[in-house]
Amino acid sequence: MTAGILLSGQAQGDRVELSAAGSWTAEYAGAIEPQIDAATRGISARNISINLTRIDYLDTYGAWLIERALRNWKNQGRDARLIGLREDYRGLFEKVHSGTQKLTPPTAGPNSIMATLESIGITMAGVGGDLALFAQMMGSVIIALKRVMLRPSTFRFTSMIHQLERVGWRAVPIILLITVLIGAILAQQGIFHFRKFGADIYVIDMVGVLVLREIGVLIVCVMVAGRSGSSYTAELGAMRMREEVDALRTMGFDPIEVLILPRILALVIAVPILTFLGSMAALYGGGLVSWLYGGIQPEIFLARLRDAVSGTTFEVGMIKAPFMALVIGIVACVEGLQVQGSAESLGEKTTNSVVKSIFLVIVLDGIFAMFFASIGM
Repeated sequence: MTAGILLSGQAQGDRVELSAAGSWTAEYAGAIEPQIDAATRGISARNISINLTRIDYLDTYGAWLIERALRNWKNQGRDARLIGLREDYRGLFEKVHSGTQKLTPPTAGPNSIMATLESIGITMAGVGGDLALFAQMMGSVIIALKRVMLRPSTFRFTSMIHQLERVGWRAVPIILLITVLIGAILAQQGIFHFRKFGADIYVIDMVGVLVLREIGVLIVCVMVAGRSGSSYTAELGAMRMREEVDALRTMGFDPIEVLILPRILALVIAVPILTFLGSMAALYGGGLVSWLYGGIQPEIFLARLRDAVSGTTFEVGMIKAPFMALVIGIVACVEGLQVQGSAESLGEKTTNSVVKSIFLVIVLDGIFAMFFASIGM
């Protein structure tokens, strides 16, 4: 058995006939491919034919080499064809020929500016879709709340109490622990730096205002988004995967009224309570560190705290809490109802729920800060 040999006959005018002989298989690739490449580059005739009468053995590799040469010549505007193709090889050539009808030249890499603009456009389209879903869910919740207010007997009060116990009562220990540590860290850092200027006492003002106005509600809402928001998304997503939401609609129940409204109301009630408890715990942590680390007696801490903060400072933090709770609940429920039916989708939507909730909570806090500053609070 010999390797494939590509023989070129005498040129007749503008026509060249090549004759392939021997074994055109992958075993003889080293001998065959250089001949094909040389023939592809070295022939300038307009009409080219390859005679396959003398081929003994042919596999997919050999057929593809011949097909590649024919395509290259055709792409150059020449007339290239096969002669003497045996019937037992015809099917193989048809398969190779149907694989790719056209050789495409390599394309240049994507333009970085256009790729960036495309990415921005896709992102903004996604943001627009999220806002539309958020508004749609908000409207559905308002309609369900109005319907429940007109018919209070239809409200799932037991479900709301259960959710309130889960997102409120069970969250108290972790909220208290985290806020005590936050208050302690604020006080320690404040004392460490204020002491350089002999202004240790002003750490009480800093801790009081930051905790009651900003940090307390922010820390609590971030914790609730990570703990309860992700739980809502996972629960509703699992119900979607098991088609329980569709089953409720089939039985004539509104999923918004049955599943979502009790959860959102529980969050709106629980988050202000947790914010109050968290703020008090942060003040306690700040006072403890001020006493043990800064040498500020508890009586002095409390007296200074009464002078530093006012009822307005406390009200600003508490006013934010229900609105942030509403945002967390809406986002969590929207993402839960977007789960498609796979574990991967459930994990992705749960992650999106936490990230979007925390982002919107911080944005909302900034909006409230500008609003309260504009009205002098």
